Amino acid sequence: MKLYFAPGACSLSPHIVLRESGVTFTPVKVNLKAHQIDGGGDFYAVNPKGYVPVLELDDGTRLTEGPAIVQYIADQAPAAKLAPANGTIARYQLQEWLNFITAELHKQFSPLFDASTPDEAKTKQRDKIAGRLDWVVQQLGDKEYLTGSNFSVADAYLFTVLNWTKSTGIDMTRWPVLQTYMKRVAARPHVQEALKAEGLVK
Repeated sequence: MKLYFAPGACSLSPHIVLRESGVTFTPVKVNLKAHQIDGGGDFYAVNPKGYVPVLELDDGTRLTEGPAIVQYIADQAPAAKLAPANGTIARYQLQEWLNFITAELHKQFSPLFDASTPDEAKTKQRDKIAGRLDWVVQQLGDKEYLTGSNFSVADAYLFTVLNWTKSTGIDMTRWPVLQTYMKRVAARPHVQEALKAEGLVK
């Protein structure tokens, strides 16, 4: 199994999940600006969409889109309890979180990474994201993780997206609950492994 990733990109989410699951995999670094695979190779040949993550199974099957990938990984290692069982209401609630994070948070950051986005538009975008984070804080409350006391694939995704606030001018001191949450997730040994492997921490 291979995970195609770019350091700090949304592929950090399945990278964390793979390490948490204990599933054996090979990380493959991608230069997204050049669309080249580390060591040589056209990344478009792997994913015509041109972006990470891509999970390549041993039989050559490829999965794209983070929310699908992390659920697949979780289902390969049920003992890790990274996702509730399929068909349960808890699983659909997890999917609800994944859909919210991908549509209402992840994609809202895109204009902030685009140098051509006017400053006024970026300010409005930060305000929109702030409103979403206000809602996340309400849902998180005093829980350790998004779905309760167990770390899940949704936490790996939210942690990944919230890491982008540092480089996009969003001040996290507004949300002490999220700051505490981020520290809790970051302290997990497998999360540290993923961050170090991507060169995000020393």
